[in-house]
Order: sequence, then structure tokens, then C-alpha cells
Amino acid sequence: MNIIDFFKVSEPREQLKAHDGRFKRLQWTTFLAATVGYALYYVCRLSLNVVKKPIVDEGIFSETELGIIGSVLFFTYAVGKFCNGFLSDRSNIRRFMSAGLLLSAVVNLCLGFTNSFVLFIALWAVNGWAQSMGAAPCVVALSRWFSDKDRGSVYGFWSASHNLGEAFTFIAVASLVSFAGWRYGFFGAAAIGLLGVIIIYGFVSDTPESQGYRGVESGRQEQTQKTESVSDAQKIVLRMPAIWILAFASAFMYISRYAVNSWGVFFLQAQKGYDTVDAGFIISISSVCGIAGTVLSGVMSDKIFKGNRNIPALIFGLLNVTALSLFLLYPGHEFWVDAAAMVMFGLGIGVLICFLGGLMAIDLAPKKASGAALGVVGIASYIGAALQDVMNGVLIENTKTVVNGADVYNFTYVSYFWIGAALISVLLTLCVWKAKRY
Repeated sequence: MNIIDFFKVSEPREQLKAHDGRFKRLQWTTFLAATVGYALYYVCRLSLNVVKKPIVDEGIFSETELGIIGSVLFFTYAVGKFCNGFLSDRSNIRRFMSAGLLLSAVVNLCLGFTNSFVLFIALWAVNGWAQSMGAAPCVVALSRWFSDKDRGSVYGFWSASHNLGEAFTFIAVASLVSFAGWRYGFFGAAAIGLLGVIIIYGFVSDTPESQGYRGVESGRQEQTQKTESVSDAQKIVLRMPAIWILAFASAFMYISRYAVNSWGVFFLQAQKGYDTVDAGFIISISSVCGIAGTVLSGVMSDKIFKGNRNIPALIFGLLNVTALSLFLLYPGHEFWVDAAAMVMFGLGIGVLICFLGGLMAIDLAPKKASGAALGVVGIASYIGAALQDVMNGVLIENTKTVVNGADVYNFTYVSYFWIGAALISVLLTLCVWKAKRY
């Protein structure tokens, strides 16, 4: 079997009844394995964020150098997510997704053995591409295995994987770093990634057809897909202005999201005096609360708002702005204030990841181009995430002064940057209020 055949979508076999017990078992096993597997993708992506302060303290890299390293992942992830989004529509998702996580785990293992700035950049860039092989296959799996009426609810539950992975990283990896040093943060992430590979390859099924069942397309999609190829559907996505507006709205939301994920621990340590474990715990609160936001988002929009995502996207976008303002602008070391801010931030970002990060674009796009729609949103989102890492690294280092031999930071401009990005995201979301589905 060559590499092209390995990733190709399985061909359909005989057509059987699509709703028997075995079908349901395969359907939900695929969903759960994709959700857990993608959560473990995040551990291999966020490992660097937990070890930044120890690396700076040991004099290995500066804040600006860490910003450059972090941004490289996002740039390669952005391009990779666009390309792999299109490829996922045509791929065997089980093989495609497990291969990406395997590569990411190997990169994390290698990072634990190096101090070289150039090698760090090269390896973290490879990790960005590997990470881009995770989300699109999951979304394609949901489109292949679940009907339109269940899409919002299922997508919301799957989106909790982001927050599960973040929470696990900021608690487990931070604890490991605190006890054993920063290198073991990468070693631990690699081991967890390998566990994810086993879960994905063992329990994700490619398509209903690959298991002998009909697909689950319904009504409108079933009719349109008879006359459209995958290529035609993907071209339609590229010509839809509303999807590009959503992509930019997501990009600004990702600036605020990854600002907290990438630099939140550092901010709490440098500005408010928390140690690594306490800072990691506070940031992990946002990830845990984000689970509630993502799980409820799809069900809420499907059942309460009848599939309309615009109203909850606006409400939780404003909640995101409020949370960041409280977190960044409230002075002093007040645990309960910082924890409350992260509760609100987690709920807001949890919903926005689900809606702006993919679901609203997928709603508008042809079903055969779900991966392409996610790819368009993804490339914009992670260019935004990459730019924030560079900007934050430069702003933090350039506003640093040394007082009595200790580093003192001024986070004023950083605060304006994070809050402003969240506000622009809200304004862009309003521009697609009346966008029509394909």
C-alpha cells in the first residue's frame, strides 16, 4: 500500500439498514474516540505554554524568542489546517488523524532533548503541521456519521475536546514540570500523545459506507450532492463572503483565546506573583468551564434558537470581552477575582470556539465541503494566533525593566491588545447576522 492509498477514503460496500444497533455503536464510538483523541492532540500543542517561565528563568530563551517559537507553530498550523481541511474531505480520517498525532508526539519527545533555538523553531514548525491534521478529520467524521438535525449538538459536545485537552495540560503537565523540570513537560506530552494515537486508530471508523452502511445525508444535502463533486463544493466555499467574514471574526477571537493560553500563566506569574502550579490551575479553570460552554452551545442553539447561532455568538462574545477586562485590568493578587474572570472567559470562549471556530461556517457550506469550510476558518484563525504570540513576546520584553535585580513587567499595552481583539471579533460577527445557508 502506498502513501496515497493509505489516506484515501474507503469505498462503500453493500447497503444495509443505517440505524441498527451496530450502526449506533460505530457512530458513537467514532464520536467519542475523535473527541478524546483531539483532546490529547491539545496536550502536544500546549506543552510549550506551560514551560515558558522555567525556560526564561534558566536563561535558555528570551521572551521574544519564545514568542517567535510559538508563532511558528501557528503559521504552519494555519497553512496546514487550510490544506488538510481540503484533504480531509477525501481522506480516510482514522489513518489521517492518527498519523498527525503520532508525528506531534515524536516532536514533543525530541524537544525535551534540545536547547537549540533553531532546532526548537524547526521542530515546533513540524508540530504545527502535525497538529493541523486533527480538527478537520473530526469535523468530517461528524458530517459523515451524523445528520443535519444533530449537527449542532454533536459538534458542541465534540468541541469540548479543546477544553479537556487544555485543562489536562495546565494541570497534569504543569504539575510534572513543577516536580521534574521543563524537559519532562515535553516527555509527558509525548507519552500522552502516543496514548491518543492508540485510541484514534483503534476506535475511529472512516465512513458509514466503509462499514457497509448508507451515509446519513438528509433532504437538501442528499439532493445537492448528487449534482456536485467534492471539488465543486469546495469552490463554492471559497466564493462565499460570509465564510470569509466568519474566518476573520474567528481570527480575532483566537488572538484573545491564545493570548490567555500562551501567556496567561506567564502573566499571572510576572504581574500577580503566582507560582507555576497556582498560575496553571487558574488558567485551567477557563478550560474546565469551556467544556460547559462548548457542550451547551450546540444544544442551546439547536433547541432554543432553532439552529440560529448568531444570538448566542453575540452574547458570549460580549462575555469574553468582559472577562478579559476583569482578568487584565483588576489590580493585585486576588485569587477569587482571577478565578471568576477565567470562569467567564472559559464559558465565552467555549461557545465561540464552537460557533466562530467552525460550526457557523459549516452551517453555511455544502455538506461535502465541511473540511474546506473548516480549513478557511482555520487558516485565518491560526494566523491570528501566530501574530499574537509574536506581538505579545515583543510587547512583554520591550516593556520589561529591571528593579533591584528583578524583572518588572508593564502589561498595559498587552491588555489593550487582548481586549481590543475580542471586541473586533464581536463586531465582525454582527456582519453575518442574515447570511443564508447554501
